[in-house]
Amino acid sequence: MKPYLQLFDLSKKVNYKTEVLAGLTVAMTMIPESLSFAILAGFPPLTGLYAAFIMGLITAVLGGRPGLVSGGAGATVIVLIALMKSNGLEYVFAAVALAGLVQILVGLFKLGKFVRLVPQPVMFGFVNGLAVIIFTSQLTQFKSVVNGSEAWITGMPLYIMLFLVALTIAIVILLPKITKAIPSSLVAIIVVFVLVLIFNIPTKLVRDISSVSGGFPPFHIPHVPLTLDMLKVIFPYSLIMAGVGLTEGLLTLNLVDEITDSKGNGNRESIAQGIANLTNGFFTGMGGCPMIAQTLVNLSAGARARLSAVIAALTILLIILVGAPVIDRVPMAALVGVMMMVAIGTFEWMSFKVINKMPKQDIFIGISVALITIWLHNLALAVLIGVIISALVFAWESAKQIRASKSVDQNGVTIYQVSGPLFFGSVSHFMDLFDAQGDSAVVIIDFKNSSVYDMSGIDALHRLTEKYGTLNKKIHLQSLSPESRRLLGDAIDIITVNIIENSSGKNTL
Repeated sequence: MKPYLQLFDLSKKVNYKTEVLAGLTVAMTMIPESLSFAILAGFPPLTGLYAAFIMGLITAVLGGRPGLVSGGAGATVIVLIALMKSNGLEYVFAAVALAGLVQILVGLFKLGKFVRLVPQPVMFGFVNGLAVIIFTSQLTQFKSVVNGSEAWITGMPLYIMLFLVALTIAIVILLPKITKAIPSSLVAIIVVFVLVLIFNIPTKLVRDISSVSGGFPPFHIPHVPLTLDMLKVIFPYSLIMAGVGLTEGLLTLNLVDEITDSKGNGNRESIAQGIANLTNGFFTGMGGCPMIAQTLVNLSAGARARLSAVIAALTILLIILVGAPVIDRVPMAALVGVMMMVAIGTFEWMSFKVINKMPKQDIFIGISVALITIWLHNLALAVLIGVIISALVFAWESAKQIRASKSVDQNGVTIYQVSGPLFFGSVSHFMDLFDAQGDSAVVIIDFKNSSVYDMSGIDALHRLTEKYGTLNKKIHLQSLSPESRRLLGDAIDIITVNIIENSSGKNTL
């Protein structure tokens, strides 16, 4: 029997040391990010850490992809900022729970497969835009609040911050050349932590963002009226949050599939996300989704099983309960350095190498998705626009493929041999291929190298038949594929076409 959780599956080789160390590293990078997003949205800081713990643990155990890390992600939190300002925190918890239900339904109805429709140029743009966001978001740590407004730090605080960030980056780059026994990101954080502690270096610490001290996530039923009006308020936010979370999650899952050369389960991941967000709504968490930056930290540390994400989640809980005094003193510069290296590693540098070999429309799509991702910080919208543009480009290119060769057989019958797909995009050009006035009284259209794909194609055949009919000429369709026959058969009550098996003129409809 195959173990469902696969945490300690002895049939699979799991490096427990690597998994544990990777989990610790992920926890260190997730804490400040979850705190920052919670504070940005106006939530209590602990709602961010609770989300990191709940999302991380549930999706690690139940999710569809070992190695994937979930937490209180900014992509989903940003959706809830307006709801927080207009209706308060209780409505946020209700919206998070409802978003979880939506995600569970998506998984149960196996709708996660539609992420396969995302083309590679869109993936390039998504990943590169996200890498830029991860990198630039770290620059906020080089700012401080002066007289109620943010300002760039200067002088010695800036030089100290730059030195510690540079030291972190140097360790992350150089240590793997010496040994890979311990994740270089974790070593970098520890070295900078010890250095700042021993020499009492004045620099920004985690506690300067917020304290991470607290208790176990409390069970809490959102205090909202159970009315249709309340549902009307939260449902749009829940739907968008669910969509953003699933889009980012399933794209991250695909990215991990490519990195690990293995296959995840998108529908199972959707259900796990839904259960985690539903739990967040009733345990005062701000909700979330898979986090690509932390996932890449996890994978770069060598983790390939579920254990690392479990360790990360439990570490966050332990820190909330008892480890806050230590984590409060971790320098932000160390975490900034690690996240900057993650951004550099996330960027698809190979996209520059192949840019001259890609079609112009793919280059445009990739750049557009990246710019929208960077500008709006809305990953779901960027991907959706990219998919729409790709679909329109595909339709335009496919429309140009329709063509026909004309000949006349020994009986004087005009034969058109059509090639290319007949669908909404190619209908106009298809109609121009025929010479109704000059053709014989009997015309055969051979679809051996073509197919009818939609109602627009069916309607085109109907109009063509009527056009020839007004001239007392008859059209026969030949060599139709089974799919084309089915479409025409379903529409027989509203169209007029003649289908034959061969040029003998035998009518099958």
